Amino acid sequence: MSVLKIAAFSDGNAGGNPAGVMIANKFPDDSEMQRIAAELGFSETVFAVSTGTGWRVRYFSPESEVPFCGHATIALGAALALQCGDGVFNLRLNHANITVEGRRTGDTVAAALQSPPTRSQAAPESLVLETLALFGYTQNDLDPRFAPALAHGGADHLVLVLKSREKLAAMQYDLGTGRELMNKAGLVTILLAYAQTPQLFHTRNPFASGGVYEDPATGAATAAFAGYLRDMAWPHGGAIDIVQGEDMGMRSRLRAEIPPTSGSSIKVSGTARVM
Repeated sequence: MSVLKIAAFSDGNAGGNPAGVMIANKFPDDSEMQRIAAELGFSETVFAVSTGTGWRVRYFSPESEVPFCGHATIALGAALALQCGDGVFNLRLNHANITVEGRRTGDTVAAALQSPPTRSQAAPESLVLETLALFGYTQNDLDPRFAPALAHGGADHLVLVLKSREKLAAMQYDLGTGRELMNKAGLVTILLAYAQTPQLFHTRNPFASGGVYEDPATGAATAAFAGYLRDMAWPHGGAIDIVQGEDMGMRSRLRAEIPPTSGSSIKVSGTARVM
């Protein structure tokens, strides 16, 4: 069984978030999947097995299994398009059923996933204060238009929106302290964002819970964030674009289409390139 290396949400022929993709006849043992993910060192590796009518899918970070990963799903959609031809593929995750579409376009593959249902709620003040301290921010650094929130789109994320691009670029924290905070709060990532316009956001995603300092493109967090914007009646106009990974030198582009129905799935799309 071989592992493909695919960068999801690429910016043309560069950037994107690398993921491992293994399509197999049956899953390796859990310990073997964890070993493969740790050896690859990408923020996630996705494992997929055909069910005849779709695909059973599991995701592993270098340190743990995670319930859903957007960029690895985009990478899987690209891999399935390359192996099976263009199409929409049904995926059964640990806790949800979703789809991913893959279509070849020259040297890259366009892919789009439909996220699990979304939800959001106000973040506890104690968690917000602890997280601000982790990054060396203060409440004055937050954009007052966006209340800190816990957002879900297949996995749980804390959303904090900053009022300056400079503060976002200056993000730094201690990995061990971040891991402890995120595991204690049950967070997969912390999403830090800056609104350049109502429809264009810059984001960064510390992923200490998975042993990764920062993710350069995070589809699950983008889906959760889009659902949060819908819940707060932000003037998104039906879609938002995300630039992520720029401060890491791995510029990535993500698009989220936001239907009006509260809690409904978010379509997250981008391109992928085989590494």
